[in-house]
Amino acid sequence: MKVEGYEVKEGFYYTATHEWASVEGAKIRIGLSDFAQKSLHEIVFVELPHKGAKVSQKNSIGTVESVKAVSEVFSPVSGEIIEVNEKLLDKPELINEKPYEEGWIAIIKADKIHADLKNLMNTENYMHHVKEEAKKH
Repeated sequence: MKVEGYEVKEGFYYTATHEWASVEGAKIRIGLSDFAQKSLHEIVFVELPHKGAKVSQKNSIGTVESVKAVSEVFSPVSGEIIEVNEKLLDKPELINEKPYEEGWIAIIKADKIHADLKNLMNTENYMHHVKEEAKKH
């Protein structure tokens, strides 16, 4: 689905800071939304979280560096990092090219998946958020 020229994936959950979360059983795949990657422009470096690290919802788990800025990546859920997308180390531009597919950042084994998801926006709410954010750009 598109809103204001930005792709929004149906069935995903989103943070106000434009991270997405896709539920895969008890695991959550996370990344940056299309809005985030377009706002950052060309991404040239990604600092990935460490596999095995314990993370808390809304806390920083890494950074992305673009030609424009360095931005923190915040975890949409609490849990343990069980996988990171090491392809991003050599090809950080995957976040720009396919933010919801090959550009994912990490997979988290969630501690309290249902409680954490309640703190995130569903697709419809995120679309309204993107409309408001787009007015500021």
